[in-house]
Amino acid sequence: MTRYLIALLLAAGLTGCGFHLRNKLVLPADMPAVKVESTTRYSELVKLLSRGLRSSGATVVDENTPASSGTAGVARLMIRSERWGDRPIAIDERGRSQEYSLRYAVIFQFNHPDGSTVVPEQVIELSRDYVSQPTDDTGTTTEREILAEELRRDMSASILRRIDSVVRADLEKLQPRAQPAAGLKEGEG
Repeated sequence: MTRYLIALLLAAGLTGCGFHLRNKLVLPADMPAVKVESTTRYSELVKLLSRGLRSSGATVVDENTPASSGTAGVARLMIRSERWGDRPIAIDERGRSQEYSLRYAVIFQFNHPDGSTVVPEQVIELSRDYVSQPTDDTGTTTEREILAEELRRDMSASILRRIDSVVRADLEKLQPRAQPAAGLKEGEG
């Protein structure tokens, strides 16, 4: 009984604070196949974005498909740039870096097949901090690789959320607002 009551209070608390699960990515109903392109060959981000688009119901054209093979009617998600960087944020008494900030920045744009812009060119930058003992290079490399993979997943989700928010905003503009019934004034009825 106590567990049930605690679960009920937690659920009520989450709804009271405004928490809600994110909806699935929305693409326009008339959206053709999408090709994810990158300036970085064999980009892991492209793989994650393609997987995310497929799970949202989009048809994804293989990144290795040449443009001359009938992909003219394909929307394009272009990853213009991927940049990684480490910046020391803490040093020890000997002046050696002990804590770093791993940064990941991506510039992207999403276009309709006719070349018109769905999502204009944007930059997303994410970062994670990690501790690096100057005497333990092995653990640092492993931790950095794990953080890099997390940043790629988060970047993919951020890009898809930006696309989703722009598409939802465009759909809301196109939907007519509900008009009051003829002959009734607002507040009546």
